[in-house]
Amino acid sequence: MLQVFRSNIVDLPTNLSLSYFWCGGFMISSFLVFQLLSGIILSFLYVADSSLSFGCVVDFTSEGLFVWVVRYCHIWGVTFIFLLFFLHMGRALYYSSYSKLGVWNVGFVLYILMMAEAFLGYILPWHQMSYWAATVLTSVLGSIPFIGSVLYSFVVGGFSVTNVTLVRVFSAHVCLAFIIVGLSVVHLFYLHKRGSNNPLFVPGGYGDVVLFHSFFSNKDGLVLVVLLFLCCFFLLVVPDLVLDVESYIQADPMVTPVSIKPEWYFLAFYAMLRSIESKVGGLVLVVVFLFVLWLPTLNKSCAYSVGRQFIFWGIGSIFVLLSYLGACHPEAPFVLISKLASLLIVVLLCLFKGLWVVPYSGGFPRFSLFE
Repeated sequence: MLQVFRSNIVDLPTNLSLSYFWCGGFMISSFLVFQLLSGIILSFLYVADSSLSFGCVVDFTSEGLFVWVVRYCHIWGVTFIFLLFFLHMGRALYYSSYSKLGVWNVGFVLYILMMAEAFLGYILPWHQMSYWAATVLTSVLGSIPFIGSVLYSFVVGGFSVTNVTLVRVFSAHVCLAFIIVGLSVVHLFYLHKRGSNNPLFVPGGYGDVVLFHSFFSNKDGLVLVVLLFLCCFFLLVVPDLVLDVESYIQADPMVTPVSIKPEWYFLAFYAMLRSIESKVGGLVLVVVFLFVLWLPTLNKSCAYSVGRQFIFWGIGSIFVLLSYLGACHPEAPFVLISKLASLLIVVLLCLFKGLWVVPYSGGFPRFSLFE
């Protein structure tokens, strides 16, 4: 066990050119550990009952300082994880990491599971916005052709979102957390097996190498301390900054909020979903975007190509724009702009993945999903 630890953490040969952008994986792993620990504590206190859950969560803020800190650490931990996730995936796209199939495939599955886990956790407080967000999303599942009604009944456990749904959501939220931790280890395994990419595009990543400890462990430690300081600052100064006003109103199936919107890290997908008048059309658009985002290609162009730079930053700008539009009320001109931006970002992603392909010489390469 000690030898495995040393070979993967201490004595790991690492390319000297890696910058602070390569600290994202360690930061995400650290915050995942904090989320797991705080989630275990909160699960001991939480009651999965539609009539008691909201009061139970509200009581967390008055039971004592320790429980209050644990709850808000859990809330802010999700925010920092998704911020780091976006930076991590952005860096991976920028430097064509999707050509490393094992690392990219497992990492993309982790991103999908993290979104599912975050949404399940968002439902658990059972306030107005979480209840109606669950109602909207499950109705989209019900609109899927052929299997929609069966899938809806399986997820919801009835004809509408009820106490049965809440119990299932809580169970799935707890179980999925440990699956994510396990897949994170698999992600690390493929990373160390195939090697990381680097800013200089050195083949194999081992041109000029140093041992991971202490050169890169000091970098990771410094970034972690800075992020923890920022997390504590927001937690103590503006703890409710990432919470909606509806978070302090108990779920009422008879009263619909004026504007239903999810957490900030889902807003871009929410804008895509509602930009198409048909529920199935919006779902197809989101699936197509995620498919193109995942699609591994043999695109290994240098990140410093001017044309590639324009396309990449165009994708990033449109994603931020869609996040803003997702928070706006669904009316003109926001819906039209969301539709145009959604189609444009898919087109730009196709160009980003399809252009600058470097052909192989000497025949076709052996292609495997995990190599």
